[in-house]
Amino acid sequence: MPKLKHFTNRIKSWLSHHASLYALFGGIGVILFWRGVWHTMDYLMLLANTTDALNTIDLSTSLWWDGPLSIVIGTIILLTVSAFVSSLIGNELILDGLRTEQRQLSKTGGVIHNESQDIDDLRKSFSHITKKLDHLDQES
Repeated sequence: MPKLKHFTNRIKSWLSHHASLYALFGGIGVILFWRGVWHTMDYLMLLANTTDALNTIDLSTSLWWDGPLSIVIGTIILLTVSAFVSSLIGNELILDGLRTEQRQLSKTGGVIHNESQDIDDLRKSFSHITKKLDHLDQES
């Protein structure tokens, strides 16, 4: 697995210096991926349905593995150029998730501070009660 990561990093590094090729490979990967999804769903609909009314492409001459193969090749290309997640869900969704997590951490920090303050108040009260009990014990 480390060799695969190293290979992917080398390809990504080389492509980062060649933006046009990076965009080309990313675009090809996205198109192949979605083509595979489309063809696979059309093929599944053809199997599930006896009418041709829902088919968007003619699958009579296609092989059953055409769609899945496109998905696999598109996924490999996108993973190799490190564009799988950003091209399929977008950077904005990732950033929004990180912002939400940051807000939750900020709230958590506030809650921790409030709980810490409550614990300090309880310690002071406990200490005050302990002193009163000691004083009452000494008087008796």
